[in-house]
Amino acid sequence: MSDPNEWNRKIIDEFRANEGKVGGQFANTPLLLLHTIGVKSGQRRVNPVAYVKNDDRYVVIASKGGAPTNPDWYHNLVANPEVNVEVGSEQFTASAEVAEEPERSQLYKKMVAKNPGFAEYQRKTTRVIPVIILTPEE
Repeated sequence: MSDPNEWNRKIIDEFRANEGKVGGQFANTPLLLLHTIGVKSGQRRVNPVAYVKNDDRYVVIASKGGAPTNPDWYHNLVANPEVNVEVGSEQFTASAEVAEEPERSQLYKKMVAKNPGFAEYQRKTTRVIPVIILTPEE
């Protein structure tokens, strides 16, 4: 499937149909759905992303599979850090913050421990891959 939007749509549909569980390559990877507002379009965007928990916060990585550029959703949440999140059957608003060092590296290592593919993403690129902390709003 060459269209990334179609690929994401299928994962999103499966996620919602199964209370956050998906199969295939993501069968053992905790995913959340990240809702952002497009910087240029102003339209709502939804992206499935892997996460790890850090206390009451959710940590996501803007890896784009090790591509030389950050994913569009990263630019969207930097411009508008109030995002909506779906985890399992739960939905909430969160504040997104780009982690600074040394916390960025600590959280990245935590993701690699759960999802070793993220180590390969870092090896594939010269950019420092951003780590984003999603803190649910009260």
